[in-house]
Amino acid sequence: MAKVEFLGPLGRPSIEVDISNLSELKTFFKDDKELQDWLAICAVALNDTLVCDLNIPLSKDDKISLLPPVCGG
Repeated sequence: MAKVEFLGPLGRPSIEVDISNLSELKTFFKDDKELQDWLAICAVALNDTLVCDLNIPLSKDDKISLLPPVCGG
């Protein structure tokens, strides 16, 4: 199972998910309204590399990081 990290203000502990690609995260979290709102604006990193293609196949050792937008100086 892939590991999901919730960074910044998401403030949740990491979890493991059984999904085959990143686009399935939205379905996995379908009952979590707060997280659905964040998913719409977060950047996504796979194994510490930002990705745009959410159809990339996942392996059991992958690390998914959800990166909410941040501002500051």
